[in-house]
Amino acid sequence: MSHTRELAVGAAATGFVILLSLGFISLFPLPTFTGWVSYFLLCIIPIEIVASVTWGTQYPRFAGSLRQPAKGMSFVMLCILVGLIVAPLQLALAGGRIARPTPMLMMCTIVSVIIAFWLAIMWGGWPFTNIIKKPVPAGLLMLAAAYLVNYLLFRIFFSYEFMRDAPEYVSSLDPHGLFNAWNSLVFSLTLLTVMFLSLNFELWPFTKWPALMDQPTLGTVWTTVAFAIGAPGFYIGVRLLKMDPVAFMIYVPVPFIFGTIVVLNMMRGSLFRNRKQPLKGLLNTAAAILLGTFLAASYRAAAPYVSGALKAGPPNYELEIWLASALLAVTFPLLIVYAEFLNMWPLLRQAERPSAGAALEARAPRADSGSEGRP
Repeated sequence: MSHTRELAVGAAATGFVILLSLGFISLFPLPTFTGWVSYFLLCIIPIEIVASVTWGTQYPRFAGSLRQPAKGMSFVMLCILVGLIVAPLQLALAGGRIARPTPMLMMCTIVSVIIAFWLAIMWGGWPFTNIIKKPVPAGLLMLAAAYLVNYLLFRIFFSYEFMRDAPEYVSSLDPHGLFNAWNSLVFSLTLLTVMFLSLNFELWPFTKWPALMDQPTLGTVWTTVAFAIGAPGFYIGVRLLKMDPVAFMIYVPVPFIFGTIVVLNMMRGSLFRNRKQPLKGLLNTAAAILLGTFLAASYRAAAPYVSGALKAGPPNYELEIWLASALLAVTFPLLIVYAEFLNMWPLLRQAERPSAGAALEARAPRADSGSEGRP
């Protein structure tokens, strides 16, 4: 497939998914969209990560062996089924079975997505793929561990004392953790941003030292680098520049993550495929920043037409929460469905389709693949 056609297909697919996402969002009143709808979609994303990264859309065999579009729809139904199991369990654990998604429940669910990314990509499924050699149970065990680790971190680091006088505050659900909940959430997203930054560089410079590419060494080093870059970035934005953490979230981590998904998944990392690292990484990063910022601004401009007038800023952060939900809870999983589950069907013919999961696999070896994984 020619470079021009590859880029044209990626651009057309991205535009289609964006229009589909905005149309879907317009079906719901604002409280329903930022509440139950976003909550359920967030419950689906961790298993989507497992299916596209850990399983490479090849497992379970009953789904991975099908032709498109049956293969893609089988994985969609599998993710929905897992979401239907996870959603009530998470509601009972972090939501207190209250008949509406509380801020505590929503933030806890968002961080579960971050932890799933962490385990599946940065740690390459380690140690779960070492413990269990069969991909399906190993992936499910990793998924369960992601929710457990997430809940422990939520209890330790998240505090909602700042909203004690708000009607949404539920004292019994407040973990009374170490830090303001918004700061904890945005800090977590900032660390995840560093992971996506590394993906733009195809794990350069880690790939210069083959010994680093084995797990758990890679996961340890990558995590350390994420903190070494992410923590100062968060400090500069929120402390030194005194940005509201929610504003920082929608201007820095959210657009960059979204832009990277477009560059790596929708464009298959082919924008600058003839360039070598680190120049290719710098160009990918610049493209992700520009695309993500442009698309986030486009969503903000479309918001009044899709969901009505939205107020920005505290105390409710209507526009900010809508934007983050629209980009990461709706458009992001739909992009992955189209790029990885459906593998660009029907825009690409069978012979033209690259292997599924090519970009989200982080170009990093899984825990059981040694240093032979493609960097």
